[in-house]
Amino acid sequence: MKSKTYYLKSIFFILTGLLFAIQSQSQKYSNEFLSIGIGARAQGMGNAIVASIDDVTAGYWNPAGLANIDKSKHLQIGAMHSEWFAGVGKFDYLGMTLPSSNGDRRIGLSLIRFGIDDIPNTLSLFEDDGTVNYDNIVAFSAADYAFLGSYAQKLKSKEGSQLLVGGNVKIVRRVIGTFANSWGFGIDLGLQYQIGKLKLGAVGRDITSTFNAWHVTFSDQEKDVLIATGNELPDINSLEVTKPQILFGAAYTFEFNKISITPELDFVASTDGKRNTLISGDPISIDPNIGAELNYNDFLFLRAGLSQFQKEKDFDGSDSYTSRPSVGVGLQILSFRIDYAFTDLGDSQDRYSHVVSLQLDLKPKHGQSQD
Repeated sequence: MKSKTYYLKSIFFILTGLLFAIQSQSQKYSNEFLSIGIGARAQGMGNAIVASIDDVTAGYWNPAGLANIDKSKHLQIGAMHSEWFAGVGKFDYLGMTLPSSNGDRRIGLSLIRFGIDDIPNTLSLFEDDGTVNYDNIVAFSAADYAFLGSYAQKLKSKEGSQLLVGGNVKIVRRVIGTFANSWGFGIDLGLQYQIGKLKLGAVGRDITSTFNAWHVTFSDQEKDVLIATGNELPDINSLEVTKPQILFGAAYTFEFNKISITPELDFVASTDGKRNTLISGDPISIDPNIGAELNYNDFLFLRAGLSQFQKEKDFDGSDSYTSRPSVGVGLQILSFRIDYAFTDLGDSQDRYSHVVSLQLDLKPKHGQSQD
């Protein structure tokens, strides 16, 4: 028991202590595509999911939640597609998770891509004699990729309560056509604790800071065009650092016959300096996420949430607050679930996105042992 207590205290120490492991040379808003959030279930709940997540997308939200998937579901596969900024950006996810033989541990793999495709490259628009040749225009993509390897396990707990722990090893690949690319590496840690109908969750993202090493590969001709058009040449080699982010969440389930309602409140603490959040500070800013899910007989799910609370200055000098509202619905049909979310970007432009997710449980053949 003493070793378990020490282990738990160590995890909490890492999650809270690394709030102050700030590196002065790091760049703000690095790897922001990993802050959007995956899965229509989470998007419909305003990304307030850290404490209650219990499916394959836990590999992204809180790796400890993978251990909360019933081993009878065996192989679970999830996929998502959404389009942002009126279809300009494509955001996709594919993940899978498998249990150990005794069901107390799970491994998971996740692939995330956020890309803007068919960007016209006009660096070769002009011929050597100064004439314009539109046939020289070719398209390229700017895409960000993340590969997450997850591990989670249950720790023995008292009756009526359980503790789950998990972690990610993260590889980030970012590519801008043939002009620039980078590799990045990071680590996430998470835990969930449940006692009765109360669930608590905590995640430390990029706890060691995630480093992206960039390499720029403009040709000499492309450099000449950039200089001639008044552009600055980027550093040939540069380093971006994503600072730690800590998420805390609490959820409680209310049950009424065939209906259950689970509201959740999360707090996202960023450590990269002052941000435009509800609680803005330097170096720590805190943003709340609020969401709820109504479950009817494990068949129909209704969701709603609010996130990204920001202050904006109006033309008359007064302050107003904006937020990102979202709603969603899900259907569970045997081993197949489909989720949909409709969400605002949270700005004054009234730009909305549609998010669709699929989830499938593949169980062993009848009679095959799972132990």
